[in-house]
Amino acid sequence: MTAEAAESPHGHASAQINALKTSRAVATRFDKRAYIFHGTVTVAAIRLCLRS
Repeated sequence: MTAEAAESPHGHASAQINALKTSRAVATRFDKRAYIFHGTVTVAAIRLCLRS
């Protein structure tokens, strides 16, 4: 990633999405209900924030 991409909002968002994709709980979910998937992503995001 270039320095310009790291500073842009799009680059930051892409990096966060990629970090969430590495979470097995998010990557392997096939939920029928949106609110269950949203909860899984929310928990993964909180864990990611606490880890860093």
